[in-house]
Amino acid sequence: MVEIRNELNLKVGNKEVVTLKPGVVKVVDVKVEELGSKKAKKVICLCKHPNAEEPIQISGIKYEKKEKLVTTGLWVNKDDEGNIQKGCALAVFLNLCGVETPAELKEKELTTVSDDSGYLIFKAYW
Repeated sequence: MVEIRNELNLKVGNKEVVTLKPGVVKVVDVKVEELGSKKAKKVICLCKHPNAEEPIQISGIKYEKKEKLVTTGLWVNKDDEGNIQKGCALAVFLNLCGVETPAELKEKELTTVSDDSGYLIFKAYW
């Protein structure tokens, strides 16, 4: 109850939100997290952006699917053999990066673009 009262008394700050511009980032670490009530697994890349002190997390891509650009997360979709499903967004991204596993993304320098909400995602199209 005390915490709610404190939130009700917050004032609007005057610090501007720092928006990072799209560009090239370096992947410094890769992890998989379970998200949501269904515990869906998503690949999250910790990246060094040239204009940020701390690493940022990127877990989405924009890629071409059926001749349209689509934005989606790097969800781990598995086939019946337990491998990454051929043709899914993660597989397309890994192929474009020239790697076979998400772990191999570490140390890669990759290009980012902004999604519709202004968040940085990986560019996975030509």
